[in-house]
Amino acid sequence: MTEPTPGPVPTPTPITRRSLLQLVGLSTVGVAGVGAVAAGCSPAAPSNSGGNGGNGGGGGTAQFNGGWPYLQSPQGNYNVAGNPYVGIPNAILGGGIYIDLLCPPTGYYHWKEGTWELFLADSYSLDKASNTYTVKVKSGLKWSDGSALTAKDYVTTFWVQRILNSPLWDYISEVSAPDDTTFTMKMNQPAMVVERYLLRSTIIPTSVYGDYADKAQKITGDFANSSEAKSLNQDLVKFAPKEYVVSGPFQIEYSTINNTQLTLVKNSTGYAANTVKFDKILLYNGETPAVTPLVLSKDLDYGTYGFPVASTKQFEAIGYQTMKPPTYSGPAMLFNFAKLSEFGNAKARQGIACAINRAQNGTASLGPSGIGAKYMCGFSDNLVDNWLSADVKGKLDTYDYDTNKAAQLLTEAGWKKNGSSWQTPSGKTASYQLEYPSDYADWSACAKDIADQLTNFGIKIELRGVVSTQEPIDVAKGNFELAIQGWGNSTQPYPYFSFVQAFLTNNYPITQNQGGKGMDFQLKTNTSGFGEVDIQKLITASGSGLDENAVKANVEKLAQVFNELLPLLPMFERYGNCPALNGKRVKEFPPASDPIALNSLYGDNNVILWMMNGKLEPVSG
Repeated sequence: MTEPTPGPVPTPTPITRRSLLQLVGLSTVGVAGVGAVAAGCSPAAPSNSGGNGGNGGGGGTAQFNGGWPYLQSPQGNYNVAGNPYVGIPNAILGGGIYIDLLCPPTGYYHWKEGTWELFLADSYSLDKASNTYTVKVKSGLKWSDGSALTAKDYVTTFWVQRILNSPLWDYISEVSAPDDTTFTMKMNQPAMVVERYLLRSTIIPTSVYGDYADKAQKITGDFANSSEAKSLNQDLVKFAPKEYVVSGPFQIEYSTINNTQLTLVKNSTGYAANTVKFDKILLYNGETPAVTPLVLSKDLDYGTYGFPVASTKQFEAIGYQTMKPPTYSGPAMLFNFAKLSEFGNAKARQGIACAINRAQNGTASLGPSGIGAKYMCGFSDNLVDNWLSADVKGKLDTYDYDTNKAAQLLTEAGWKKNGSSWQTPSGKTASYQLEYPSDYADWSACAKDIADQLTNFGIKIELRGVVSTQEPIDVAKGNFELAIQGWGNSTQPYPYFSFVQAFLTNNYPITQNQGGKGMDFQLKTNTSGFGEVDIQKLITASGSGLDENAVKANVEKLAQVFNELLPLLPMFERYGNCPALNGKRVKEFPPASDPIALNSLYGDNNVILWMMNGKLEPVSG
């Protein structure tokens, strides 16, 4: 099979760890938003605006209390264009799980069953002969400004994504609306990932964004390099609507927004307004430290935060259950190949992999919610059986913890042991600085455990904690030796997106947008298994085509390439430490045996889906 030429590489929006792990392609639009959400979040505190606490009994308001880091206006904006793939920096709820209650996508994916639960559409289909998807939009849907939601809004949505340089347009050539309930998307090259872009994109209103879409459609020639397109891009990024125009069951009650909380209220004409059984959602602002007291006071019904083990035990002691959905991602250790030539030999990286007990690292970081990475193939162990044959899986080196094997591999790479310390091939004593995000409790613990293990092994590690808003910038610019950043993908079920994260996100194809080379891992390289490879072409091939067997073959090849080269070292896969409180405002969260419980925490969130389909109920009077 001929490998396709790779198109433009997607750039992530590095706003918070949640968005960082998502890797949902962005152009250089995302650079301006680095760290914006996490910055300036004051500790949240409950106010008296909740009335009776939203218990839902005795005819009171049925209320749900959640949490999410956001920025107030004017720093935070109500521009939902491009979400979640090429979202605008600093969108107040854009990129988060709760935006789907305001502006839903076409549907949510069931990760375990591999099926879609449609929201805004009655059906979708693919005509393989013409490489065209057709979506039948539900009739009778309304926007909160009174306009009808039609197929024209789909056209607007995807032209606006083109303005924002969505990678989707590498695969498609045309979108159209033959009538109000029919939307078509024609591919220029078949690709399985197009279905995800199509069905998971936030549909936006023509009444707000139609002028941008109209102007984009009039641009001729090379769109990506057009001066008109670039100007339109900047105008759209700066666009600040006064509020959201929504199609979902909730709207923001704008008068309630302050630095610590905001309220979502029922949008009676929105999709699923009669199905969702809650009238109000109170969202507390802030990251883990800010919301921890709210859990302890039982003012939070549910949270997606990375709570440390000690906190989780406290929460369970006062009556919370801990939901543990997979995130299909976690922390990894990166090497700066430009500064540390001794790690240029793959055997050295393999040796380090064997020198670290990843199971211990996961436990030290998140207790039972940190599961050591096993297959080391570039994407989640939870997806391995879906994409790799038993034969390929058997060929993968799991790099089990074995200090003797680690020593053997380092020796083969030219390293030498001198007393209790290792020396690099140049004779330098192996000693490195490991940078990590100091405000992430689990990743901080991950870094500290790595430092302890490698120091005991004979490679001295000095820790450098940097706030999470700064660390991705340091990595992008190459201002590090070793660093903790993400691996895997929290929102996309296709390995393609995880390979982009593994090889490109913190590497020169993307970090050049911030003026650096990142880890500077060379993508045209030699392997023992496949000879000379162009990894960027392999990544594109892993997302291209509609023949599932052919796509799997490309994924299998790249999985083996990653397993041999280890451009970064996955440590563990994070499972949610999500506190869920039964009986106060929520009647009962569905059990872990529910298949939707295996949905990605940030991709097609199980609680949001249970709320949208009416499965999540308030307490009754």
